[in-house]
Amino acid sequence: MAEGFASAAERAAFIARLPKAELHLHIEGSLEPELMFGLAQRNGVAIPFASVEEVREAYAFSNLQDFLDIYYQGMRVLLTEQDFYELTAAYLARARGDNVRHVEIFFDPQGHTERGVSFSTVIAGITRALDEAREQHGLTSKLILCFLRHLSEADAEATLDAALPFVERIDGVGLDSSEVGHPPSKFERVFARARSLGLKLVAHAGEEGPPAYVEEALDLLKVDRIDHGNRSLEDPALVRRLAEAGVCLTVCPLSNLKLCVVDDMAAHPLRRMLEAGLAATVNSDDPSYFGGYVNANYQAVADALDLSRAELVALARNSFTGSFLEQNERDRHLAAIDAYA
Repeated sequence: MAEGFASAAERAAFIARLPKAELHLHIEGSLEPELMFGLAQRNGVAIPFASVEEVREAYAFSNLQDFLDIYYQGMRVLLTEQDFYELTAAYLARARGDNVRHVEIFFDPQGHTERGVSFSTVIAGITRALDEAREQHGLTSKLILCFLRHLSEADAEATLDAALPFVERIDGVGLDSSEVGHPPSKFERVFARARSLGLKLVAHAGEEGPPAYVEEALDLLKVDRIDHGNRSLEDPALVRRLAEAGVCLTVCPLSNLKLCVVDDMAAHPLRRMLEAGLAATVNSDDPSYFGGYVNANYQAVADALDLSRAELVALARNSFTGSFLEQNERDRHLAAIDAYA
């Protein structure tokens, strides 16, 4: 066993109680089969599944595009404010169970407005659940609007226009969906506009796309952090740049395995990232599709790489230092980690 643990069970217990933040979570990707099936029935939406079991069996794919196909299909059951509230509340309950103290949630408004669901419906349901979690449980949150990169920059601009009446509830913008063939440079102007509005900036880069996409996200979009970033390790100069600048990488181990970004969890680059001085974090991405929420991701990569107590603490600390919390709030969480560790 790694330094600091007498057994795998002791490490699992340490992970379970470790205070942590989650910075890479697509709320639509937390749609569990039971909720998808229930909402389809409640809203009269036809889906090609006769049971919850069939839905669960369909959550099987071998690459990003196969996943996205069912991901967008699942979105179709989300129609009302109550649907988005229940979706978000269900995720937040699981996050609390994993001792997550702060979450930064992505949502994909284009996947809903193109179906005739209003922007206001989506954001009202999500923020009602976020407010409730803060008031009742002290679980803080930030909300990040993601642009779908397989659509045009003009579509992204229209989405930012739709977001303006709600901008006080939105903390940042991001970039997700099909990466290859849709470089960050495609969205340079809309990101500049979002920056002028005072929004934080993030982008998926270096998951399936090359290291050059990470460089574009840094140089052209001027992002505050990189989502995924695995392929940065292919470029030593980029690794040094990311480490020296302290750029946070929101890494998603089970997602990487399920989408064949890595063939085996034992080959996951997370330890190499830490050894290179990168500010890597552990997140669940789309947990209902990829097999586990944040503690399951910590557990899977810790078991496969035999992570030490110090490495797990570093990952948890990175999750708060890489967050968009105010410094005094970060310091409070970091102190809690130090006291626990």
